[in-house]
Amino acid sequence: MEYIKILIAKDFSKTPGPRYKKEGSFSAELFLEQILEKKFTDILEKKDKKIIIDLDGTLGYGTSFLEETFGGLARKYGADKVSEKIEVASKEEPWLLEDIKSYIEDVKKQS
Repeated sequence: MEYIKILIAKDFSKTPGPRYKKEGSFSAELFLEQILEKKFTDILEKKDKKIIIDLDGTLGYGTSFLEETFGGLARKYGADKVSEKIEVASKEEPWLLEDIKSYIEDVKKQS
């Protein structure tokens, strides 16, 4: 298995912002457009590739950023595909992993 790593603090911002671009800087919408969605679509049909998103190194996350990032990706590409192709890591805030899982599961329940 080949892993593509995204370190949000290095590859995007140490200060992730709101849900939408119109609400402020470093939004989840911007992260999806500029980084995550491009990498995700590149590996979508490749069985031997996954993305690891490392949450550490930032000043923290709002729930709206995380929900739009992971829930938004699941709404667009399907919760099962997101769960299959994305892994999330955090030593600094491990409780966020369950929150993110619930955002993806919520999308699955709604579909």
